[in-house]
Amino acid sequence: QVQLVESGGGLVQAGGSLRLSCAASGSIFSIDAVDWYRQAPGNKREWVAVISSGGNTNYADSVKGRFTISRDAFKKTVYLQMNSLRPEDTAVYYCNAGITTWSNPEVQRSYWGQGTQVTVSS
Repeated sequence: QVQLVESGGGLVQAGGSLRLSCAASGSIFSIDAVDWYRQAPGNKREWVAVISSGGNTNYADSVKGRFTISRDAFKKTVYLQMNSLRPEDTAVYYCNAGITTWSNPEVQRSYWGQGTQVTVSS
């Protein structure tokens, strides 16, 4: 069984930084692209950033230049370094990954974590 677990959220003042982690565990054969999304109360889930299996990255315009996504393939963990945080960054942050398992390595499935709360005070 595959699990994605986010961590690293919390309360921070505007201008501060946080580093989120998304750790994958289970019978994992491979991890493809990993995305971060966020959802603020009353809003739709919003895409934030992506990192491919090869390390290519892309960001939403709203976070470009402030957030950095990276991955540690050995640890099966993806990070989201968030700098210069703003109150509008307040949301629950989720990671999503395309993963294949040892029991079925030819079929990729999409997995979500449970989310981690980020609150930025003004």
